[in-house]
Amino acid sequence: MRAAHTHRWLALMAILGWSGLAIQLDLVLIARWTSGASVLGGLVNYFSFFTVLTNTLTATVLTYAALAQDSRGRRFFLQPWVTSGIAVSIIVVGAAYSLLLRNLWQPQGLHWLANELLHDVMPVLFTLYWWFCVPKGTLRLSHIAVWVLYPIVYFAYLLWRGHTLGMYPYPFIDVNKLGYAQTFVNALGILAGFVAVALLMVVIDRWRGRSTVEPL
Repeated sequence: MRAAHTHRWLALMAILGWSGLAIQLDLVLIARWTSGASVLGGLVNYFSFFTVLTNTLTATVLTYAALAQDSRGRRFFLQPWVTSGIAVSIIVVGAAYSLLLRNLWQPQGLHWLANELLHDVMPVLFTLYWWFCVPKGTLRLSHIAVWVLYPIVYFAYLLWRGHTLGMYPYPFIDVNKLGYAQTFVNALGILAGFVAVALLMVVIDRWRGRSTVEPL
């Protein structure tokens, strides 16, 4: 009974994650359609946001966790080191938005709903999932070296895309306005925050892993 109850909660969290992504995608495609712009270009732009990519990962993990059917994808995504790396990324999404972007606009209606789900609700829910449902005691410092590849590769992609199209999804890495020097400083600052969250997660994982070991 308890397992079934947990799976229902996980399914609800997955639905919230996919709903936020779907609403945001609809808003992007509708805006592109009404303005006569390329819908394909809207899709590319949609998946050029770290928020969207990371929320897609969190929704995928929660979906696999809610389903009992075994699969190669489920075994991969539910590995503690994989789930933990995604947890670091979604925590950074929520923190970066609150610190750097929240005051730059005031979304309304469906924009507000999608924004809240992707930047506030899902970071909290996935962190709770990591805390209560992911086995502890297996993380190593070496995992951080793998986790940081995600934001590093993403940043490299943004530089290439921005150089090609002249468009950057986030103002704090807008080379056109800030120049490369300041953009790299900002990116390094965010990467440092990412590493700090990752280190904290490893520390918590080791602490909780030890606390769950029965004394002799």
